[in-house]
Amino acid sequence: MQQDHNAPPFNPLPPVVIALAVVIFGLEVLFSLATRGFIGPPEAVGWRLAALRDYAFYPQVLQWMLETGQAPPELLVRFVTYPFIHVSFTQMLFVVVFILAIGKAVGEVLSFRAVLVVFFGAAIFGALAYGLLVPDGRPLTGGFPAVYGLIGAFTYLLMNRLAAIGANRYRAFSLIGFLLLIQLVFGILFGSSQDWIADIAGFAAGFALTILLAPGGWRHFLEAIRRR
Repeated sequence: MQQDHNAPPFNPLPPVVIALAVVIFGLEVLFSLATRGFIGPPEAVGWRLAALRDYAFYPQVLQWMLETGQAPPELLVRFVTYPFIHVSFTQMLFVVVFILAIGKAVGEVLSFRAVLVVFFGAAIFGALAYGLLVPDGRPLTGGFPAVYGLIGAFTYLLMNRLAAIGANRYRAFSLIGFLLLIQLVFGILFGSSQDWIADIAGFAAGFALTILLAPGGWRHFLEAIRRR
């Protein structure tokens, strides 16, 4: 077997995954530098707070839309902008690491459009669930609901892969189980927040969307159910 010496030592990251990570990382660098006065005019120190005010998801906004029957674009856009606005560099860093790691595995199977559908679909569904179940909650910020959507996609793809080789398909849920355990421990030690509702909803949305978006789609899913 002839070896391709020009091949990269590692499989390259899907461009859509790189793009998502670059946008999130770039915005955080911009906010961090502006907060420290390194760039922008004097009022740049408030750029992060202004972004949180204008682009974070507020449960109260969803309640207002439901009560009035109105859905202006400037409020709807919050469902897809909040994953790009983080409250700290550390929060952003964890999100980017998960996007690069999990997004690589998902992007090697799904098309770039499908990855975007999973990412933003999970963000939207996560915000809806959070807004409905925690109507008086704090603003929802950061990319974790969208990341959990990618984890949901990864779980479904891994479940199919394990089933194809005759292994226990439910091992695919080990990652989400581990992450939920970590959240539980942190909640006990440092006090819990209700953001986990958006995360779990994002996971469910990513898993469900991948049933339709994965190669073979719904037909493959039904065949797998019949084989059980």
